[in-house]
Amino acid sequence: MDTKNILAVINYSTNVTDNFMAEDALKSAALKEGLVIKIETNGVKGIENQITDADIAYAIGVIIISDKRVNPTRFNGLPIIEVSIKDAIYEAALLIEKINSGNVPVYKNSESNIYKLDNLNQREVKEPWQMYKHLTSGVYYMLPFTVAGGLLISLSLLCGIYSSDPNNAEYNEFAALLIKIGSQSIQLMLPIFTSFLAYSISGRYGMIVGFVGGSIVSLNGTGILGCISVGFTAGYLMLFLDKLLSNLPRSFEGIKSILIMPLIGIFIIGVSAYLSSRRIATISTSMAEWLFSLQSSNPILLGIIIGTMCSFDIGGLINKAAYATSIMLLEEGNYYFIASVSAACIVPPLVIAFSTTIFRGKAFTKEERAAGIANYILGSTLITEGALPFVAKDPFRVIPIMMFSSTIAAVLTFICQIQVPAPQGGFLVLPLVNKPFIWVGCIFISALVGAILLGLIRTHETPKQH
Repeated sequence: MDTKNILAVINYSTNVTDNFMAEDALKSAALKEGLVIKIETNGVKGIENQITDADIAYAIGVIIISDKRVNPTRFNGLPIIEVSIKDAIYEAALLIEKINSGNVPVYKNSESNIYKLDNLNQREVKEPWQMYKHLTSGVYYMLPFTVAGGLLISLSLLCGIYSSDPNNAEYNEFAALLIKIGSQSIQLMLPIFTSFLAYSISGRYGMIVGFVGGSIVSLNGTGILGCISVGFTAGYLMLFLDKLLSNLPRSFEGIKSILIMPLIGIFIIGVSAYLSSRRIATISTSMAEWLFSLQSSNPILLGIIIGTMCSFDIGGLINKAAYATSIMLLEEGNYYFIASVSAACIVPPLVIAFSTTIFRGKAFTKEERAAGIANYILGSTLITEGALPFVAKDPFRVIPIMMFSSTIAAVLTFICQIQVPAPQGGFLVLPLVNKPFIWVGCIFISALVGAILLGLIRTHETPKQH
């Protein structure tokens, strides 16, 4: 063979996004050098794209990418470089160059013959990158719950806005079952996110405590921001406790892992989660009363506040305060407020949907683009939670974009004097809206503004994730 072949083995880490990024980085670097690379992966599905004896016979070297030990015996007689997932992402070009140079020692059944680039990436890994990595891990496991649950709820709404209400003429038993299953999936997504965020930091201990803490704050309605806070707290708390108890005798190892660590962690996180939830609930009640008072005094300012609240903690207590006030006013015959709140809540998933379509292949991973397609349906049926995985991954930049977009929608809805007489359903209630096309236009304009802002931010991210 004239073409030089390089082999690589990726032993998947818990952070799946890192693994895909490492694989893509190596392929791109090899292609630029005119080399062929075969990458064997060892993940949850077992070994895929397995390296054969024929591949080894024609290879010029091997790159082993793993955060834990991989047996290199089968590559005896080939130059081997062993690096972490992080180094493969950032320094893929240097790895390919090293293997191609012929200056890497040949492995001869000895650890001393493996070229280990432990300090390859000389720049310090900053804490924001570590935080992003942990958030991404939580998002990866949350995403199926969000999409599947949201789509099931959307399907149930196709049978009628009130199809799950046994006291309504539209009641459909199958639709009611769908909404129960979908709602359960939506309820689980935040505890799952919190659990795996903590797991990314401190392993199994963090996962246990994170799930309990996430369940408490999500049931009390603190939303994604509360879950992010609990996830990081649980992860670093268990990391600290594990180090604190590291000098216990080995005979205590069993009781430490089953009783001591979970007991202390769940107690501390549980108490703090309950206390913080109670305070946020008090704030939420006060906000609802204040919003009610603004309805007649300053509707434009109210639109700005509604848009901000609906996207600040998607699905959380602040979001629910705006929604609860709109339902209360709806029951009194005021249809303007619910029109504004509905528009503000439809916008976030449509921002994701439009952005992943407009900037397709430039700023989003394959998984994110697939989730973006689902957000067309979720947004159209007023399931704001479809945007949560994207918010959770980068809250400090995505939340302001969502708030700005929702604010535009809420203000435009008030200015155009749009009325919506139904509490849910999204675009399914368009026949009931007094100005349906104008309402949709207000929402689409707002979502497009947010989509462009999000796409521009993601396009300039480093490293890029294709």
